[in-house]
Amino acid sequence: MNIRDLLNDKVQQAMQAAGIPADCGAHLAPSKKAGFGDYQANGAMGAAKLMKSNPRELAQNILDHLDLGDIVEKTEIAGPGFINIHLNEAWLAQQTQQVLNDERLGQQKTSSAQNIVVDYSSPNLAKEMHVGHLRSTIIGDALVRVLEFQGHHVVRQNHVGDWGTQFGMLIAELEDQLQDGEAAEFALKDLEGFYQLSKKHFDDDEDFAVRAREYVVKLQSGDEHVLKLWAQFKKVSLQHSEEIYQQLNVTLKGEHVRGESAYNDDLSKVLAELQTQGLAKEDQGAQVVFLEELADKEGNPSPVIVQKKGGGFLYATSDLAALRYRTNFLKADRILYFIDARQSLHMNQVFTLARKANFVPDSIALEHHAFGTMMGPDGKPFKTRSGGTVKLAEVLDEAVERAAALIAEKDPDLTEEEKVDVAQKVGIGAVKYADLSKTRTNDYIFNWESMLSFEGNTAPYLQYAYARIQSIFRKAEIDATTLECSIQLKQEQEKALALKLLQLPEVLEQVTREAYPHVLCAYLYDVASLFMKFYEACPILKDDVDSETRTSRLGIAQVTAQTLKTGLDLLGIETMNKM
Repeated sequence: MNIRDLLNDKVQQAMQAAGIPADCGAHLAPSKKAGFGDYQANGAMGAAKLMKSNPRELAQNILDHLDLGDIVEKTEIAGPGFINIHLNEAWLAQQTQQVLNDERLGQQKTSSAQNIVVDYSSPNLAKEMHVGHLRSTIIGDALVRVLEFQGHHVVRQNHVGDWGTQFGMLIAELEDQLQDGEAAEFALKDLEGFYQLSKKHFDDDEDFAVRAREYVVKLQSGDEHVLKLWAQFKKVSLQHSEEIYQQLNVTLKGEHVRGESAYNDDLSKVLAELQTQGLAKEDQGAQVVFLEELADKEGNPSPVIVQKKGGGFLYATSDLAALRYRTNFLKADRILYFIDARQSLHMNQVFTLARKANFVPDSIALEHHAFGTMMGPDGKPFKTRSGGTVKLAEVLDEAVERAAALIAEKDPDLTEEEKVDVAQKVGIGAVKYADLSKTRTNDYIFNWESMLSFEGNTAPYLQYAYARIQSIFRKAEIDATTLECSIQLKQEQEKALALKLLQLPEVLEQVTREAYPHVLCAYLYDVASLFMKFYEACPILKDDVDSETRTSRLGIAQVTAQTLKTGLDLLGIETMNKM
């Protein structure tokens, strides 16, 4: 149940009953200051301005028509017309009771499920995945998980770079190595090295370069032999990516791959339609669309090249073809792209042109959710000491190694098997959470010490909070999943924690509306912090705690554990019972 939506609807009804125009919103939000209620409705001020009336008098008129039954303890007017809503403790306790051992924690499946296409990760198959692919991969995957949890039908699309001129060079290199007796899997075991070697051959050997260019033409024209070599290269490259996804606990699978090559047959059709509509025109031998909608300050339209002078197609063309596929075949209601901020102009051009050419109707939402750059300690984009790109696999391996050292120091009593499991979950979780907890649009500094800290807003802190609750149940010798109790909220800390726990559905709604995973991270940190305050102020297992209070507090602890586990799982981060 979404408390915010429930209260918002009630206040909205009262506003209309008070004669306020329907387009005036209730503007309901959780209160930010103690003593000002649990929620505040701020719509009276805006409505009073529109109606040229006194906001406090209008707020009182709203209250006179507001019926919240046993949901609230009291309502009051504050300041220039804020309506403070104090929730009833007995009602909160009842709601908390209902979500105890409910795997969905009160999150009802949406009654208006959408068909949502999410484009994320999209590595270039010519190279190994590097740290630059991390943000798209894990931010996109978090959104996919939350959308599915809400009940939407999500189609994952991994738009890998598996086509283009560089593949002529790579296929020529692969053919040479296969002729020398190498197996494709062995030849491509180091993708980065393979790419660099083929590039050197291309630059140094003119015969090789000519053959590589010929292979591009053969590849695009469907030559059987070249396509077979290309398929081998693609297979091995995708295996590299899938190993990273598995280590990252990301839900992308082979069936979600639909690369640039998938749209090859539609590129000429896209161009033909743009020409027929008079949108694409020849300019210096190329086919270009000039978008007046994106003109610069001098009034010059924004040029979008859809076919190069030599006849080759560009990213914009394949992106337009992908949009046609997602619109006409996948029947998307909403399409989300997780691509870094440097591609903002490109995505704006593609979206604008797709609308203008009627490839995508206005009823389908097109959203580019850009993100900032992962920076090194020097405040510059994260690179190796030699200035090269940092392989993602190496970062993840180091994260697990560092976590293993920390775990061995903090809890030497774990078995060797437990240490391996905990190190994997803590290390990978730390890297993911450090990224997801930052506002998506900002750059952030990659720092091992802060991300692996057991204090503050980190994955290890949240994972430890979950494990600590499990230890309470072990000590009590109780199976939390079969716990029966009557939850009571007698102490201030109990009520504060219960209210926060019940706000998960409204937090998830904000996450999927704005595509901001950091909102969920901040919420989980608040939950863990409030639990620590509750645990200190409200003893659970002490001898002087009566059995009814004890089981009530165990129930609150169980809902907390469920919320932390569910929230972290939606972020793609694993929990453990001991650490």
